Amino acid sequence: MLSTEQKQAYDAQGFLILPGFKSAAQIAALRSRAEAIVEAFDPGAQRAIFSTQEQDRKVDDYFLDSACEMRCFFEEEAFDARGELRVPKALSINKIGHAMHDLDPVFDAFSHGPELAALARDLGLARPQIWQSMYIFKQPGIGGEVRWHQDASFFDSEPVTVTTFWFALEDATRENGCMWTEPGGHRGARGVLRERFVREGRRAWMEALDDTPWPATEANAVPLEVEAGSLVVFHGLLPHYSAANRSARSRHAYTLHVTDGASAYSPRNWLQRDALLPVRGF
Repeated sequence: MLSTEQKQAYDAQGFLILPGFKSAAQIAALRSRAEAIVEAFDPGAQRAIFSTQEQDRKVDDYFLDSACEMRCFFEEEAFDARGELRVPKALSINKIGHAMHDLDPVFDAFSHGPELAALARDLGLARPQIWQSMYIFKQPGIGGEVRWHQDASFFDSEPVTVTTFWFALEDATRENGCMWTEPGGHRGARGVLRERFVREGRRAWMEALDDTPWPATEANAVPLEVEAGSLVVFHGLLPHYSAANRSARSRHAYTLHVTDGASAYSPRNWLQRDALLPVRGF
C-alpha cells in the first residue's frame, strides 16, 4: 500500500499524511453515530472532564473503567462557576472513549478492514493490536489544549511499537486547533520517552522519566493542516500537541492506538483488557 518513498518519509519524519483515506459517506456515518451516543448520554451527577493539563487529578473510576466501555468526557471549560453547562450538551463533550471500535458496529466498521491491515503491515506492525479508540470533538470556542506528549507514554511496550492512526473527520486548520508535531522528533537524542502514565490498582499518575524539553512550537514544530478524510499515522515517540480551539468551527477527529503483539505490552499501562474483551487487530 505504501510506496518506498512514503515508507522512507515515515521513518525519517515519524509521521505520514494519507489524504482521502476515508470517504465522505464513511465520515458521515461515524459522525452520526457519535452524535447519537452523545444524545443518549445522561451525565446525571457525572462530571467527568478530560484534561492533559492535570492528568493526575482528573483520573477517577469513570475514566479507569472506560477501557472496556464507551464513555463521554466533558471539555474543561464546559461548566460555569455554578457547575452548570455553559453551552448545550452536544457542544460540551470533549471526547468519547475508549472501546467503541470493539463495542459499536458503526465504529467497528470504520476501524477495521483490509486497507488498514495492509497499512499496518507496511508500517512494521506484524501483529497489530488496537487498544483504544477516541472520538475527539475539539468543540468550537471551548475545545481544550492537548499539551505536548508522546503516545508511547500511555501505551508503553518493549520495544516501543505504539502507532497512532488519526482520522480527520473535519478539515483541521491552525484556526480550529490542528495538531502540531516535531518532524524527526522520534529519533536520536530527541526520541527519548519523557514520561509514562502508570497505574496501580485504582490509582494512575504521570511518572517523569527524562527532562528533554518539548519542542518550541514556532521554532521547530510544524502544523498538520489536513482535509477531512485524511489519515495521519505517527510513531509513538513523536512529540505532538494541539492548541485550544477558539474558533467558531469544531475539529472532529477519530483516533486508534495500536501496538505490535510481538512487543511486550506493559502491565503498568492504565489501559488493560481481559478475557471478556480481548484486544484484537484490524
